[in-house]
Amino acid sequence: MNLNDIKIVLSRVSESGNVGAICRAIKNMGLSELRLASPQPLITEEICKRAVNSADIWENARIYDNLADATADCSIVIGTTRRRGHNRKNISMTPFDLAKWLAKRPGPAAIVFGNERTGLEDEELELCNFASHIPVSEAQPSINLSHAVLIYAYEFFLAMEKQLPVKGEWAAMDQAKNNELADSVTNNLAGLGFYKKTNKDRQMRFFRDIFSRAGLSQSEGEYFNEIIAKACQLSSSVV
Repeated sequence: MNLNDIKIVLSRVSESGNVGAICRAIKNMGLSELRLASPQPLITEEICKRAVNSADIWENARIYDNLADATADCSIVIGTTRRRGHNRKNISMTPFDLAKWLAKRPGPAAIVFGNERTGLEDEELELCNFASHIPVSEAQPSINLSHAVLIYAYEFFLAMEKQLPVKGEWAAMDQAKNNELADSVTNNLAGLGFYKKTNKDRQMRFFRDIFSRAGLSQSEGEYFNEIIAKACQLSSSVV
């Protein structure tokens, strides 16, 4: 499954601002299809105002009389709800687990969100194959609808879209680079006569393990090596 297979379905949505924010969230994360089932009257101007360069999602949104019609062409339907109970589905996945699972199966898939105030009703959830929930603090278990959609869209994006490298993004050195750095540091120290006994290899392993656990990036490792080399040079000149 890929991002084009994901259909965000809003059932009985009532707030225009939320719909606009959802359009933006969907486009932020590479999704493109929004469906509305039995929406309450909405204000297009308010939607476009909140959409912020994502009005095309609203313009291409598909509107249905009921949830059954909105999900009829999907191979699987997932209802989002934090409430459990009789008729409330026995199986529920987090957004992270759901995204990983969907990425391995064919689509299309409908991710259904209920009304802002009441969530999905029992009858709506019965149309779904299983449920999904967002783990939250019990101090405030209710999540804004647009925020919930963004959380799911983010996980789908990470699971289904190839991630391009980000300039400055942290990437820890691999073991080969850690070994090279540890070897260089111990060689510099050896040049100062640091090792009076045959413990250089042991200390090299110590440095390698410390560097690995610290998760130094390539540039950080090179900078650290330069500091040690410079310190050894200065020490030699003083002697």
